[in-house]
Amino acid sequence: MAMEFAEKNEEQAAISRHFAGKAGRYEDIESNKNDEHAVALGFLISQLDRLGVVSVLDVGAGVGTDLLAIKSKAPGVRVVGIEPVEEMRAVGRARGLGSQELVDGDVTRLPFPDKSFDCVCAFAVLHHVRDHAVAVREMIRVARKAVFISNSNCFGSGSWVARAVKQGAHALGLWPALDWVKSRGRGFYHSEGDGLFYAYSVFFDHAELSRASSEVHMLSTKGAGRSPYRSASHVALLAILR
Repeated sequence: MAMEFAEKNEEQAAISRHFAGKAGRYEDIESNKNDEHAVALGFLISQLDRLGVVSVLDVGAGVGTDLLAIKSKAPGVRVVGIEPVEEMRAVGRARGLGSQELVDGDVTRLPFPDKSFDCVCAFAVLHHVRDHAVAVREMIRVARKAVFISNSNCFGSGSWVARAVKQGAHALGLWPALDWVKSRGRGFYHSEGDGLFYAYSVFFDHAELSRASSEVHMLSTKGAGRSPYRSASHVALLAILR
C-alpha cells in the first residue's frame, strides 16, 4: 500500500512538472487550437441556457481558456475553475480571471459541499487522473444539474486492427492485462505533448454517470462512424442528473 501511494505521488508530481513547464506557452497553444475539446466546449455552452445553468465548475481548468469562453458567451453564468498547478493559475489570473475564479484543488477531493454548482465539467483532464472513477464521483457529488466530460476514448483510436484488439479485450474483461502489457508494467504512458497519461476512455465512467442521471448524451468530437465507442478517438458525455 505504501509503495502504491508513493508511485501515485511520483506520477502526479511528473504530471504537475510537465504542465508547470508548459504554462508560459499554454496561452498561445490554447488560443489557437480548434480541436475536439473546442467542439465539446461549444456544445456545452449551447446547452447552458436550456438546462438553466447559472454556475459552472471546471476541474483541471489549466490557464482558464474554457472559463473565459463561458464568461464571454454566457456572461450571466458564475464560473470557478480548479487547477492544481500554480504556474497555470498564474497565467489564468494574468488573463483576467479573479482569485476566486481559478483556485487550487484536487479533482479527487473537491473542496466544495454537495450540489455546489449547476454544472461540473472536465476537458482533457481524466486521462491524467489514475483514480478517474473517484474523480467522476466527486464531480457528481458537487453538481446539481449536469456533469460534462470531454476526453479520449482509447477503444476508438488507432487502426481497425488495434481497435478490434482493444475492444475484444475489454469485452472479455482482459483490458487491465492488455494495458499492463502495452505500458510495460507501468500502468501509464508518456508523450512529449501530453506528458504522463493513462489509457482512458470516457466509457470507463459511463455506468457511474448513468446511475446518477436521468439521461446521458454522447457526442463524437473526433472520429467518424456509427458507434462512438468503436470509432471515435474522442467523445463528450453530458449527463443530466436526477
